[in-house]
Amino acid sequence: MVRKRAVADREDLPALQRRVVGTLVAGQILGGLGIGATLSIGAVLATEVARSDAFAGAAATLSTLGAAAVAIPLARLAQRRGRRIALAVGTAASLAGAAGTVAATAVLSFPLLLLGFALLGCGVAVNLQSRFAATDIADPGRRGRDLSLVVWSTTIGSVVGPNLFGPGEDLAQLLGMPPLTGSFAIAVVAQLAATIVYLVGLRPDPYLVSRRLQNAPVGGDPEGGVRARALVVLAIAVLGVSHAVMVSVMSMTPVHLVHHGVALTAVGLTLSLHIAGMFALSPLFGWLSDRVGRYATILCGQALFAASLVVLALGADDTALVTVGLVLLGLGWSASTVAASALLTDLVTGSARPRVQGRSDLAMNVAGAAGGALAGPVLALVGYAGLAWAAGVLVLVLVAAVLTVPRSSAAAPMARA
Repeated sequence: MVRKRAVADREDLPALQRRVVGTLVAGQILGGLGIGATLSIGAVLATEVARSDAFAGAAATLSTLGAAAVAIPLARLAQRRGRRIALAVGTAASLAGAAGTVAATAVLSFPLLLLGFALLGCGVAVNLQSRFAATDIADPGRRGRDLSLVVWSTTIGSVVGPNLFGPGEDLAQLLGMPPLTGSFAIAVVAQLAATIVYLVGLRPDPYLVSRRLQNAPVGGDPEGGVRARALVVLAIAVLGVSHAVMVSVMSMTPVHLVHHGVALTAVGLTLSLHIAGMFALSPLFGWLSDRVGRYATILCGQALFAASLVVLALGADDTALVTVGLVLLGLGWSASTVAASALLTDLVTGSARPRVQGRSDLAMNVAGAAGGALAGPVLALVGYAGLAWAAGVLVLVLVAAVLTVPRSSAAAPMARA
């Protein structure tokens, strides 16, 4: 019976994969509204409730820590129950976080607000896991492209989310809600819709189908299916270090620009262009990683990082050059993240895949949090240009690792997978 079902699954695989990618894209767009609202309005909300500007970074910090905390539990849930349940549970938790921020603002409870931000971080974890869900039953030669399409869809939620402030305020006034909470109310509805999309659209579950095609039990030997462990470590290192470089420089750019008298509208434009660089061209990098190889695309991403950091260091006092540098920074992150994620999927199969992918998501979030935390003191000590040069050292170390770590025979087909 299992063998017949596996054959049927294989025959329907292309159509199922198209539906899986479409479902993930829809879920990412809806779920991304909560992430966008947190990044744009969370800092303001934190200062309002805490009555102190010292807590402006609480939203970003707690959401990052929340994402890190649930990365491995969600991966284990996917390993046992499939992607459908894991993504739906994570999105529902993020929904609870959005609702919690509204309640915390209403009663002026800062601890409850922090809990709400942490739960909103579950949406970030879902965002990361979704890109891997796109590869469970993807053709090996199209994994990069399918993964990158899901990454690209994040652009919509990330751009629309920050622009919910106006409609959100109108909604809050109409419903008699606390000021600044309307955007989170919209996010609640959007994330409820995303939860339903995952529960309905991911039937049959892509991960469970992939296990049936391998005639392997769900949640089987967690150590099986890992090839070339040194390369797995390298892929995770690329994801973590690239995220740390991006977050450390990006998070300090608004502070640097404001201190140089740049208008907030110009700062917003710079960050918007940076976000566009992160996501808008990800399908191009996915195609590139499928055609010319994962390693070549990773090195392309690091080259973009290097160009970005040189521009930022030498043009720190020129707003136009800072904007160019931020766009290049986003492009470098996109190329490195898409290619390294595809490489990780190539190297890990079966029941080990969700577990290792969860570890990579944990590494990304922890590295991002560390990069953001250390960037402030570095900026204070050596300035914005010095921060760019310091980030450049991480890029050089990563390039050296990519060029020197033996790729072994297990990785040979991956270069053109």
